[in-house]
Amino acid sequence: QVQVVESGGGTVQAGGSLRLSCVASGFIYGSHCMGWFRQAPGEGREGLATAANDGRLTYADSVKGRFTISLDNAKNTLYLEMHSLKPEDTGMYYCAAGQGTSRFRCEVAAGGGEYYGLDYWGKGTLVTISS
Repeated sequence: QVQVVESGGGTVQAGGSLRLSCVASGFIYGSHCMGWFRQAPGEGREGLATAANDGRLTYADSVKGRFTISLDNAKNTLYLEMHSLKPEDTGMYYCAAGQGTSRFRCEVAAGGGEYYGLDYWGKGTLVTISS
């Protein structure tokens, strides 16, 4: 069973930066996919970005240019660097992971509403952006 644990949430002023981390364990296949999602208060879950262990990255349009996803394969640790944060970035941030055969589909749709390759979810870390 793959497990993921997020960390790094907190309260930041608008315009600031924050880095989230997510450690995954329990992979048994060689191809991995990990991703970040966000759920704002009263909203549905939104896909933000994904990273596969073969280097493929995808982003939702809402965070392109402000957020950067990266994956440290040696540590099975996923990061999300967030810059120019806005009050509307406030929400619970979730990490997810998946595994499969070589180059299986690992991506988030541009609109953030669909995602592929992710089956295991963390409990989330809260990010609050104050104005």
